[in-house]
Amino acid sequence: MGTCAAEMSKLSSSEGGRVKGEGKNPEASHPSPFTLHPSPHHAIGLLGGTFDPIHFGHLRMAEELAGWLSLDQVRFIPAAQPPHRSQPRTEIRHRVEMTRIAIEANLKFALDTLEVERDGPSYTVETLISLRAELGNEIPLWLFMGADAFLGLNTWKDWSQLFTLANIAVAHRPGYRLTQADALGDDLRESLQRHQAKDVVPDQAAGQIILRPVTQLDISATAIRTSIREGKSPRYLLPQPVLDYIHLNHLYLHA
Repeated sequence: MGTCAAEMSKLSSSEGGRVKGEGKNPEASHPSPFTLHPSPHHAIGLLGGTFDPIHFGHLRMAEELAGWLSLDQVRFIPAAQPPHRSQPRTEIRHRVEMTRIAIEANLKFALDTLEVERDGPSYTVETLISLRAELGNEIPLWLFMGADAFLGLNTWKDWSQLFTLANIAVAHRPGYRLTQADALGDDLRESLQRHQAKDVVPDQAAGQIILRPVTQLDISATAIRTSIREGKSPRYLLPQPVLDYIHLNHLYLHA
């Protein structure tokens, strides 16, 4: 994720799906140690990634976190040039379109192409600065990420500044104790202790960290690409319209 502060996002939302005010996800059975109350501001979730391709693991995490936090919207932000991994071989126009297709049936989900519209690496801190320029400093922003991404957070550009720009929701598998992870460095452990919320403040714009168990779906974009290249079916790992788009455009047939 990332963009410069002067840029504005082009946002495209789709109709359908769950509407605001439905509250907690009825399928999420995990007990919560937190207390939530309605927020007077329009809280927004942010999920960045290469989405190469987008799959049900991304969508389910966004759905559960958005429902539990009672968010008004989740913006999916395709990374043009991810700074912490190799450059995707799939053209960004295809990754953007697959994302749009995957989320168009959910009223809360929206496509944000701000990282596509800038040159250079897609740094999360720059994305958040740009979003704050667009949205102001009062709206609560929740940056979604998995546990593995969080464990590497202290390698991100200006990572400590993230806490002044957004809240962070870390999704992990049920039973996983992130606070006891050996890979949790001292600086990151200190930040987690300082910012982890016992009772979430819904109208707080930034500075909170929550650790939330979500439904574990063992799906990876790498495995999907490999299946297609080997002539196997990845059906039911990603939305069928996305798979149709992949076949129509002959994606992932070669290494």
